[in-house]
Amino acid sequence: MPNGNNARRALTGVALLLCALACGPGRAESTPAPETVATQLREAALAGHSIAYSWVSELTTRFGPRPAGSPGEQQAAEWAAAKLKALGFDNVHIEPFALTGWVRGTESAALVAPSAQPLVVAALGESPPTAANGVEGDVVIFRSFQELAASRAPLAGKIAMVSQRMVRTQDGEGYGEAVAPRIDGPKEAAQRGAVAFLLRSVGTDSHRQAHTGTTRYVDAKVPVPSFALSNPDADQLERIVALGQIPRVHLYSSASYVAGTHSQNVVADLKGSTRSREVVLLGAHLDSWDQGTGALDDGTGTAIIVAAVKLMRDLPHRPQRTVRVVLYGAEEVAQPNAPFGDFGGNAYAAGHLSEMPLHVLAGESDLGADRVYTLAVPEAVAKGEFRQAAERVLRPLGVLPAPRAAEEGGADVDPLARAGVPLFSLNQDASRYFDLHHTPDDTLDKVDRAQLDQNVAAWAAFIWLAADGDVDFRSAAPQRSGS
Repeated sequence: MPNGNNARRALTGVALLLCALACGPGRAESTPAPETVATQLREAALAGHSIAYSWVSELTTRFGPRPAGSPGEQQAAEWAAAKLKALGFDNVHIEPFALTGWVRGTESAALVAPSAQPLVVAALGESPPTAANGVEGDVVIFRSFQELAASRAPLAGKIAMVSQRMVRTQDGEGYGEAVAPRIDGPKEAAQRGAVAFLLRSVGTDSHRQAHTGTTRYVDAKVPVPSFALSNPDADQLERIVALGQIPRVHLYSSASYVAGTHSQNVVADLKGSTRSREVVLLGAHLDSWDQGTGALDDGTGTAIIVAAVKLMRDLPHRPQRTVRVVLYGAEEVAQPNAPFGDFGGNAYAAGHLSEMPLHVLAGESDLGADRVYTLAVPEAVAKGEFRQAAERVLRPLGVLPAPRAAEEGGADVDPLARAGVPLFSLNQDASRYFDLHHTPDDTLDKVDRAQLDQNVAAWAAFIWLAADGDVDFRSAAPQRSGS
């Protein structure tokens, strides 16, 4: 991060750039090269010259948790749209879509044998409630999801539990494997007659808090009441089994559903100057889980992309292409075959299907706010001048080229990829993210402001290069289409 002198020089450089651009005779003669502008945007963000922290602070303070389809999520969308209009964005509007909401209610868990002990759990998202007096059964522990799936042992009247641990990694790859039992564990448990499903929390912390998250639907429902168990409590049940005893657990949930509600995507543009029909899309999701305030998942993602484009908006000229911000709704219910309605990523792709050939590039910020450390670009530009320019601009931030081309971008932009839109990834350090993910600890005090600024710097610089050029990210050949 820059020291005080560097910050002052950065702001001075931006001021000189703005003056030169504002006073020049016209874009063709006076506008610096895209790489020069990208560098100045980078330095302005590093110097704290962005709205990122104030955005996420106001979002999480005004609305707190924002579950999909809830009044909090809907009010946050209205606030975001008004804020984007006030910031000078173009074409700001809200695109609603139908949804059935889920309300956690109250929940509890307790070990009832071989001794009475309280347990800390969180119902998995969209999980059905238990009976009014709860559900109770002996716990059968499986070390992994694969072990549960391969088992043929009957579980009638019992509670199936997967104790698989998540591995901490910088790139977050440990999540992909650890989340499998949360997604499909309830189905496997129900097929074997279990009355409920327990899961060691999908998280890398050792705090006595449970990580919630959505699961898969079978025949239009989650088949059994399903809960995440805090990591220390999962350890406790494993130790009881190691002593040769059988843990018996009582579970309770009053979860409920809200039919006929809606979620929404908030869309806003920075309209391009000469190629405005072509769109570079930046995504993040506005909804959150209900236990914390969704600061890191994904309040900071929305702040990063809005702040990056606001820095561009403040320049006296526009990039050639349109830069579109989409604040997606209902990302946290983004599972296949959901009976609860669509989620934001699918809703946007379906609603803009005819525009997909003009969506030239898309990326998503949804892994917290710790520093960006690698850049992945589409295969078509992996070896060309565009990538070299991006590396020159991003390397001072400590951002290195990723070893592989961008193939996945996140739940919200992956539907665009399936429609043929190239993706990029500004990959964040996820080393501590899954200590906090989907827990009550996802709150504003966990945001590192210096690292948040580094994210904005990386996004602003990279997006300017992508939007103010004419490279074809599908084939790497320059395009010559008009606006």
